[in-house]
Amino acid sequence: MAMIGCGSMGGGMALLFAEHGITVSLNDPSEETMDQLLATAKQDGLQDRLQKHSSYDHLCKSLGSPKVFVFSLPHGTVGDRVVDGLHTYLAKGDIIIDASNENWQNTQRRQGKLVPQGVFYIGMGVSGGYQAARRGPSMCPGGEERALDIVMPLLQKVAAKDSQGNPCVAKAGTGGSGHYVKMIHNGIEHGMMSALAESWQIMNLGLGMTYEEIADEFDRWNKDGELRGTFLVSIGADICRQKDDQGRHVLSIVEDKVVQDVDGTEGTGIWSQLEAVRLHVPAPSLTTAHFIRLASAFRADRKQVKDAFGGQFPVREWGEAKDDKKSILESLRRAIYATFLASFVEGINIIDQADQENRWNIDYSAVVQIWRNGCIIKADYITDMLADIFKEPKVDLDLLHNKRVAQELKQAFPALKETVTKGVEHNAIIPSLSATLEFLKYSTNTILPTQFYEAQLDYFGKHMFDLKSEGAGKPETGKHHFEWKLA
Repeated sequence: MAMIGCGSMGGGMALLFAEHGITVSLNDPSEETMDQLLATAKQDGLQDRLQKHSSYDHLCKSLGSPKVFVFSLPHGTVGDRVVDGLHTYLAKGDIIIDASNENWQNTQRRQGKLVPQGVFYIGMGVSGGYQAARRGPSMCPGGEERALDIVMPLLQKVAAKDSQGNPCVAKAGTGGSGHYVKMIHNGIEHGMMSALAESWQIMNLGLGMTYEEIADEFDRWNKDGELRGTFLVSIGADICRQKDDQGRHVLSIVEDKVVQDVDGTEGTGIWSQLEAVRLHVPAPSLTTAHFIRLASAFRADRKQVKDAFGGQFPVREWGEAKDDKKSILESLRRAIYATFLASFVEGINIIDQADQENRWNIDYSAVVQIWRNGCIIKADYITDMLADIFKEPKVDLDLLHNKRVAQELKQAFPALKETVTKGVEHNAIIPSLSATLEFLKYSTNTILPTQFYEAQLDYFGKHMFDLKSEGAGKPETGKHHFEWKLA
């Protein structure tokens, strides 16, 4: 097989495939990158299974039939250029596995472009970061059934395994579904990451806890209960404990800037938010997490705003914590769980709407298996629950309609409300936690302030409205108008 793109992800996967007995032909525009990868392969005793090729001609001649290519490239036009460069060397039955964080629409366009040649193009989301790429990632392939059947034995061999030894790779669906599901995975990831970061700052600045104490609390959360076996909680403990060679906590010197959305290296977070809006899916736990990422990136602007305001709104210490710290921490844990679960609910709702639009026939049990291990959103309690739900023959994919999910969120609601209330009182920065609270409030409420909102729209825009006496109805233009003021 060929690996095109040998950076941290592609290089890790190349070594992983080699470790499982596969000869990997490398191609990358940087000779230095390939040489560094070959040096690592030598250290790992894998030098005989990796070979570099500077041209597509030599690369393709090194492969058998059908030729199998794996892409690990920046999203966008780079993939188009590589496909164009390979065009003359491709034959019927060849398979391209795009393991990049590519936009699903680019994936589907390339799939269509390669149909006349009889070449299969699989869009495959890969999760877990560069460490998992080397040791076994979670993989989410989507495309034609025939092509997926050919590559699945290979992918199952190298994928992460769950606690029962089952591979965390499965056929997500047809078309661009693999990249779409991975895109929404990343949207869910952002909601979870924001919530956990919010909890860290509450514990550190609000409760005065040391990094070691916070690490111990994360360990407690990760061991039992609703947050057990959660990857982000687990690495949160590691991050809080890690020190550099000067004895400083590494976390203490990290700037509060997340720039990946702004510098162009990360597209999935942006695309997932755009999809939520395009498909009319309320996903505030995800979208609000994205907004704080954007604000964080422009630190210089935040400093300027701070100067204009004559100061900031500092997070204040929670004085009552001295008397009731254990209870506050338990409420915080439950609040984090509510936000994590809401992030999954919102993300799956987006996937469902896109699936209905594109007719990908997404297998949600397969998606849950993909998320079991090796991925950033690994959360054992939540995936166990989702696996049980998706075993049912007919599942309403708006999971707020599911009684078990509703009960879980209802039970966590008081803790979420208490945490947000205390957070607001003490100036805690809690965008995802507070957005989740509002999401649960307005999603369960049939008396929204939008009654007044709708009247305003009709007043100045003649946008029409429904009558309360007519029942719920569909999200369609109303039949009634009142002449609030003569023109």
